[in-house]
Amino acid sequence: MLIKHFFVNKIAHSSYILAGSDVCAVIDPQRDIDMYIEEARALGVEITHIFQTHLHADFISGHMDLAEKTGARIYVAKSAGCTFDHVPLSEGDAIEVEDIVIKVLETPGHTPEHLCLVVVDTSRGEDPVCTFVGDTLFVGDVGRPDLFPNMANKLADKLYHSLHDKIMRLPDFCEVFPAHGAGSLCGRAMGAKWSSTIGYERKYNAVLQIKDKAGFIKSLTEDMPPAPDHFGRCSDINRKGPALISEMPRMKELNPVAFRKMIDDGNVAVVDTRSYLAFGSQHIPGSWSLDFNGNLPTFAGWVLPTDKDLLVVSNNFEEAEKTNMWLRRVGQDRIVGYLDGGMAGWAVQGYRTNNINQISAEDLHDMVVGTTKFVLLDVRTPLEFADSHIHGAINIPVADLREEHKKLNKEDPIILICSSGNRSSLGASILGQHGFKKLYNAAGGMTGYSAAGYSKRCSVCQNPHGSRFYSKVEESQTHFKQ
Repeated sequence: MLIKHFFVNKIAHSSYILAGSDVCAVIDPQRDIDMYIEEARALGVEITHIFQTHLHADFISGHMDLAEKTGARIYVAKSAGCTFDHVPLSEGDAIEVEDIVIKVLETPGHTPEHLCLVVVDTSRGEDPVCTFVGDTLFVGDVGRPDLFPNMANKLADKLYHSLHDKIMRLPDFCEVFPAHGAGSLCGRAMGAKWSSTIGYERKYNAVLQIKDKAGFIKSLTEDMPPAPDHFGRCSDINRKGPALISEMPRMKELNPVAFRKMIDDGNVAVVDTRSYLAFGSQHIPGSWSLDFNGNLPTFAGWVLPTDKDLLVVSNNFEEAEKTNMWLRRVGQDRIVGYLDGGMAGWAVQGYRTNNINQISAEDLHDMVVGTTKFVLLDVRTPLEFADSHIHGAINIPVADLREEHKKLNKEDPIILICSSGNRSSLGASILGQHGFKKLYNAAGGMTGYSAAGYSKRCSVCQNPHGSRFYSKVEESQTHFKQ
């Protein structure tokens, strides 16, 4: 038996190949599935099984594409009510893959239909060697039960029993392979390791130390991080079966004239993935600032409209293609065009641009201690804001500005700040769409402000959503266990 791990940064998603001698299973595949096919080919095995531990809320799964390309059967919880062709699974089912037996546990809590897959390698013994726990149990954390707001307490109750009455009854040496790591918003405080053991989590997982069920439920239903908008869409898309990527039209390379015409014709949104400094210098009026090097997929799924076609402004076509891939991973499938020639080509045509002034930490501090009147808008999460902020700042998380902008005065000069400059640039682009003109972006954010010695270092800013922990990691990492 061999286990191969695949990791996608930004959304912090883990998927796996579980291979025997001739065939293999893929567990919780990502939407772009070529790496599974290539790895199976390299291992000399055929993909025959595709398992979904649950209907993922934070990304679009690749089960349909993988089944279409390989002919493998999809295995998913019977209670999920999936409408595509699949093998329904229930408590006590067992699937044999050569010498490997995969036993099914129903473990609702994170979602109503959740499964855990307990693996026995019969060539070595009858004890469970590992379990694929999806989003029920993480390294150092457990799955959040509040993604279904009207069911949060009920699901937290179910999660308590799924963990203590089922998963924690597995032997201590049983390895734990979750579907997410640090950086995912499917939990609150995941560790950076991609695997653990039942025994280690039993002893050191802080949530599992809460033995009182009422306290457990309270801890997982209060003060949870906000759930992005696409969390309410992706699970239903996964239930119905996502559209096949192979059948989607190719993103067009559009010259500035054609790009401008699509904007003028209406029902499009422009997504600018250049750095916040480049966006601040010049950008197309009304465009969204989503830095490619930030947490592009999470915020794209969170704030971009789903009822409009998307046009991309990037540094180059390769980046635009990767943007297309990232957006598809979170269910944004309407990317139709890329600005060939970039903003330089746009400017040569003489078309209108907007800009956002970038302000340094030194200049910001001069204004903070000076007499100039302005609004300092901190767009980080409440947890970050509570940890460290500039006196007098107001806190509106960036995604909330889509509605909360109504509380601000368009005549006031507004300086936006986050941890680095990325989210504040997104916030400035949102305000710009609503007619705000006097906008400034704090370059370097609170990180730069504290580095200049004007505030304490924000401990939460190091990893507000986890994405920056993996910002320098290759797009997919792989690990072997044998």
